[in-house]
Amino acid sequence: MTDLLRVLPHFPVGQFARLIPVLEKHAVSTSDLLTLEAADIGKRTHLPLLDVKRLCSAVLDALHTELGVSNADERRAVPEQPDAQQTPPSALRSTAASLSAQWQTISTLDAELDRALGGGIPAGCVTEVTGESGAGKTQFLLALLLSVQLPPPQGLGRPALYISTEAPLSTRRLTQMLSANPLFQRLTPSERPSLDNIISTVTPDLESQDHILTFQVPVEVERRGIGLLVVDSVAANYRAEFERSGGQHSSNMGARTAELVKLGMHLRDLAQRHNLAVVVSNQVADRFSSSSSISGMTPNFQTPASSLHRHPSQQIPRQTQESPLVTRSRVPPPPQPQPPPASSSSSLPSSSAPQPPPPPPLFNPPPADDNDNNHLPHQPSHPALLLDHQQRWFTGWGDEPCPSSFSSSSLKTPSLGLVWTTQVSGRIALFRRPAAAYQPGRRAGGGGGGWRRLMKVVFASHAAGTGPGLVGAVEFEVWMGGLRSTSTSTSMSAAGVSVERGNGNETREG
Repeated sequence: MTDLLRVLPHFPVGQFARLIPVLEKHAVSTSDLLTLEAADIGKRTHLPLLDVKRLCSAVLDALHTELGVSNADERRAVPEQPDAQQTPPSALRSTAASLSAQWQTISTLDAELDRALGGGIPAGCVTEVTGESGAGKTQFLLALLLSVQLPPPQGLGRPALYISTEAPLSTRRLTQMLSANPLFQRLTPSERPSLDNIISTVTPDLESQDHILTFQVPVEVERRGIGLLVVDSVAANYRAEFERSGGQHSSNMGARTAELVKLGMHLRDLAQRHNLAVVVSNQVADRFSSSSSISGMTPNFQTPASSLHRHPSQQIPRQTQESPLVTRSRVPPPPQPQPPPASSSSSLPSSSAPQPPPPPPLFNPPPADDNDNNHLPHQPSHPALLLDHQQRWFTGWGDEPCPSSFSSSSLKTPSLGLVWTTQVSGRIALFRRPAAAYQPGRRAGGGGGGWRRLMKVVFASHAAGTGPGLVGAVEFEVWMGGLRSTSTSTSMSAAGVSVERGNGNETREG
């Protein structure tokens, strides 16, 4: 504590005169009071836990006052409600007009993309942008870093914070967008976005990412009034830290689950408390359909007779990806009869004569009931209950009514699994498809590499989903000024075999 007055010269140390000598004896610094838990400090110094909590709160309040962010909470405080006797019983705390006035979104700088997103990226929510490499995720995020600085209704008129886990912020690309997009040219110098209003940092590992998001980001949000927090990408550090082969793979996944839930709660708290938009990009991995999903949706409950008489150690393992709820509701198999113990005569030499066949049973067992699960110890579950079938509705891939050979061979799954899916309010999937897959007569490799990019709303709390497959997906291109849709009405079949374009522009790399 010898550095307390050096960090906070005006801190009232007289109120904690009894605690200061003990903290100095155990070498507890001001940084320890701000970063460690009160229980850890109390265990280390044997001081009352309540006194330690009061000291930590006083140090934190003094630091906020020194940084000039102590009045932010008072400005955002909700006025006290009048007494219940004076409030009419039918009065509502919020009306439709007040909620509509509070609703704010960030534009993508394209009207067609905003229409599909229900107006844009909403403030107060956590939105995920996922897609394979080259689909345009980073270009999508860079456009949001500029548009959030625009005045409402296109933006929030607030700066942005960009946290990268892989590569630093591309200021060269942002400058290109500012100079090429005609929307920015029509604005006054005071309304135009600026690179000075974009704060960026790089977190190469999970430890630095957790420290920045927990301690530095809340302070920057308070001081600068951040309106957009971007994390690009959220899966990089978790996949590097936890997805390692070895004997402790299951324990690593359990620890990763706890970290993801903690991260999701922290990001949602930031978004709701400060009314800012949190947008994270996510990577994807290849998904392989199980044997049951490939064979179709027709359940097969017939069990071969040979498998009923097979020893449990010889049973063929099922290569299906089930939901955890299926195994809970399944009736456990009956215990297998144990072989009789070997008698003392087993040690004697046996005769070379063949053994007689076993005698036939005295009676035949009754036929098994259709609803009796005990006679089917390895009864396969219905394909609709398999996770491989259910995940198509929240991943964005594999939900075509009539899958084509191309779509079935390019199934993807957003990284971090179902645990992270439950932490986001909306998921936007970006696709990168070869032009030859939609127009067979088109020469592959022409027109910017022959690739087409599409945006699909998988699920969102404020907008309806795009549709099964690529039905209703918005086709866009990356150009010097950012993102723009390539047609006013993009129409695709369920299998994704035809496209109607409005102007015939090709997809170009940004």
